[in-house]
Amino acid sequence: MRHIQIFGGTSHPSLVADICGRLGQNQASAELGKFSNGETKVQLKTSTRDQNVFIVQSGSNKINDAVMELLIMISACKSGSAKSVTAVIPYFPYSRQSKKKHHRGSITARMLANLLHVAGVNHVITIDLHASQMQGFFHCPVDNLVAEPLIAHWIKLNIQDWKKAVVVSKNPGGTKRVTSLADALKLNFGIVMTDRRRYGSGRNSMNASMVLDGHAVNGGVDGSPRQTQTAQEPSSPTESTNGTSASSSRNINAESSGDSTTTNETPEDAHDTYEVASDEDTSLPDAVVTGRLVHGHIVEDDAPSPVTATTSVNGHSSPTSDGDAPPDPMAVSSALSTISSRAGHEIGLGGSGDAVASSDDEEETLKNPQLESTVTLVGNVRHRPVFIMDDMIDKSTSWIAAAETVVKKGGATYVYCMATHGLFGDECLAEMEACECIHQIIVTNSFPIPYEKERLSTKLQILDVSKLLAESIRRNHHGESISQLYMHSD
Repeated sequence: MRHIQIFGGTSHPSLVADICGRLGQNQASAELGKFSNGETKVQLKTSTRDQNVFIVQSGSNKINDAVMELLIMISACKSGSAKSVTAVIPYFPYSRQSKKKHHRGSITARMLANLLHVAGVNHVITIDLHASQMQGFFHCPVDNLVAEPLIAHWIKLNIQDWKKAVVVSKNPGGTKRVTSLADALKLNFGIVMTDRRRYGSGRNSMNASMVLDGHAVNGGVDGSPRQTQTAQEPSSPTESTNGTSASSSRNINAESSGDSTTTNETPEDAHDTYEVASDEDTSLPDAVVTGRLVHGHIVEDDAPSPVTATTSVNGHSSPTSDGDAPPDPMAVSSALSTISSRAGHEIGLGGSGDAVASSDDEEETLKNPQLESTVTLVGNVRHRPVFIMDDMIDKSTSWIAAAETVVKKGGATYVYCMATHGLFGDECLAEMEACECIHQIIVTNSFPIPYEKERLSTKLQILDVSKLLAESIRRNHHGESISQLYMHSD
């Protein structure tokens, strides 16, 4: 291609080489280094006059050095009379800080977008922003590519019984991302929720479940929008061990309109919705199951409990006692409302789940050995493979907790942890490797993974995004549409 120069930073040199190889271009020469006092030094060795310049620089373990290097390279290209400068940032730094989580916090992602504008960038290409609303921070066009078609293609090629699988979100914030993949593959989907509130310590409280005549979360195989089914008494009575039929349960209409959820029962008799399943009764569907999490792991119902906090992760107080109490119906209704509210709404190109303000707090809570959490799985995963999906893997605690929940409580066969960006902070990869409930870990090479970590892992599968980025660069250079990059191929 003529009138194009592709520069690469020091964060991910192998990805830059792969992109240049697919485009048949030589990488533009630049001298990158540091002065004796630690300042970043950039010297371009290739002319950029009247050229379309693309600078490939992803986030890395040395995140601040990568950001400064990118900003200086953009400024140098603009000073060299470049026609346009496009920043290709596969993993956008500081994307998790896209909104204020505390009163005196900062929106760092917006600040970085402003820095790119001041440096002189004309276009930004990235993959799976943590929150798609971040595109509004920029003063230039943003192509928020998605790795979903790449992951879906890998699933079809490498998982034999993928048509029976269930796509599961490990927290409510990733629901949009999960339902998007489930729609593309025409699969059912579910959700895992954790809360520091505990509804009871007896065995009965762990066996409490809703009597449903179908999956709580179900999707049609024809690709039509999903609707939450009505929970009602099974059509045929179930005989218990004493010869009597199971008592009927009240109907729950989990129909959602916007963000509201309506139910037929009044708050006074809302607890009548739930029934306690006996140990001998195995005919009830496991559409909603609960379990106990201690130190981020599923424990037995009769295991000793640590000191239980009375405040939930969201800051709401809840009583804790040794007596049995039914699950809060509002918790399940909220989950169903979150999932069903997406029906009938279109997801824009590059759409992803909103940033979860309590994600880091959730990790810390799960790792605290002095706190016990209640985990709730909504969706039937029994005897099925499970795809746990999110945009990045940084800490292992919530991934391991979700995997153990769907296997030990839900009865899933295999668990595949899938994400676009494999950050693998601290001992994350080693801990997920040691988890028996995780079968494979699938990420892309948008974020550089050290060779030492990759070599020691037998479960890790890395998908190449160089083809996606190279095609995006080619189409941008020639002024072509990039809509096809969001489409799934058979």
